[in-house]
Amino acid sequence: MRRVSAGRSPRRGAGAVAVAGLLTASLAAPAFADEPQTDQLWINPPYRQALPLGADGGGPQTRPLDIGLYHDNGNFTITDGKVTVDVSGLAGVAEVTWPDNCAPSGTTAVCDVPVVPVIGPDYTAQIRLMVRAADGAAAGAEGRITYEATATGGPSGTLVAPHHSFDTTLTVASGPDLAITDVAPIRHAEPGDEKTLPFELANHGDATAHGITVTMRASYGLEELTRYDACTYSRTSGDDYAPMTRAECFFDRELAPGDTFELPEPLKVTLTRHALEERLDIIVDPGDGAEDLRGEDNYLALLIGADSTADFSVTGDAVSGEAGQTVRARLTFRNNGPGWLGDSVSGDPVAKVRLIVPEGTTVTGVPDGCSPRSLDGTYLPRQTGAPRYDCALRFWVLEDTERSYDFSLRIDSVIPGATGAVSIHPAFGDFTHDPDDSNNTAVLTVN
Repeated sequence: MRRVSAGRSPRRGAGAVAVAGLLTASLAAPAFADEPQTDQLWINPPYRQALPLGADGGGPQTRPLDIGLYHDNGNFTITDGKVTVDVSGLAGVAEVTWPDNCAPSGTTAVCDVPVVPVIGPDYTAQIRLMVRAADGAAAGAEGRITYEATATGGPSGTLVAPHHSFDTTLTVASGPDLAITDVAPIRHAEPGDEKTLPFELANHGDATAHGITVTMRASYGLEELTRYDACTYSRTSGDDYAPMTRAECFFDRELAPGDTFELPEPLKVTLTRHALEERLDIIVDPGDGAEDLRGEDNYLALLIGADSTADFSVTGDAVSGEAGQTVRARLTFRNNGPGWLGDSVSGDPVAKVRLIVPEGTTVTGVPDGCSPRSLDGTYLPRQTGAPRYDCALRFWVLEDTERSYDFSLRIDSVIPGATGAVSIHPAFGDFTHDPDDSNNTAVLTVN
């Protein structure tokens, strides 16, 4: 099962893994245009949601529950999405108010999504249910909503989300509920700019938060994050994940239900000379070990786009030898800058270097990170002897990254001037950051 979110993401579940591994969140589309085209429909609901009983004797609070529908392959137009929502598992636990795009019948409803998007920075959920604890429900009571979906389009004409794979557990509870105010993406910034970033936090729960923890992670192209006495700062090396700045903060503040919190001074950040597609992640939690009632709004991923470029290039090689001889051929990828690039949303490789093996030769040694393929892109189980190889880079490259791939080639027969194509491709979508595609292809010549 695959669930994702861009901008604001669930903290607990698949979204939390992405935060921990990438900046801790390029986007879904086909791998290569000449590979077999596939597509898949997905439902994106919260895993869990708490329903506050209400503060100071007040009634249960009504909460939004957002459900999204999306598909993988941007080459296809997907329409007429139908999400079937089954709330039969909420009896005695919660009550649901349906939005206008849902047609209820008993304990189920079919909700319309006229156009189904792929995931991207502007993606938003299309279905918003309003849920509240049922009258008389006690703290700890749990119920479950399940979902199914279909849509029109794709390779076969119809897409179906994986059956019995998507659900939300609602729990009646009491406690603090910190929610960070959403911030629109910043576009068309310039390298060197200083940006002031809005930050506001509220407690929507029914209990006081005894202290507030704030964690901030600024991507490699962001520096000079505002320094607060309540925070400790560190910088990662970039060995396992893309370099970033991290701030761990604890603010000793009582935040009662309905109160808001702002940082001691405005949050500012500066874009570096190599800034391109940047991201600032902010995570908030109540202190004193308290469990937040709704983790989905504790996390913000602010995307900051700089008007810059990253010029990717690839070079081939020229080798020679006699029949039966094995030679080494080196292919080299380089980012000529000025910007770095990191796919902090999905973690997919920023690019793949491709080799079409020259006629009259056989690959007998394959570098790490390179997968054997048929000419049409089908994966082959045997490492050596394939007619094509795709070599994946990591999910980020710095402004001066260079990566070489050494292949061992056996010359089976001498064919003067034999060439193999060397090229570089995005893992998904297009190279929108690359101003010069003339250096995205090269050749490997033999004899």
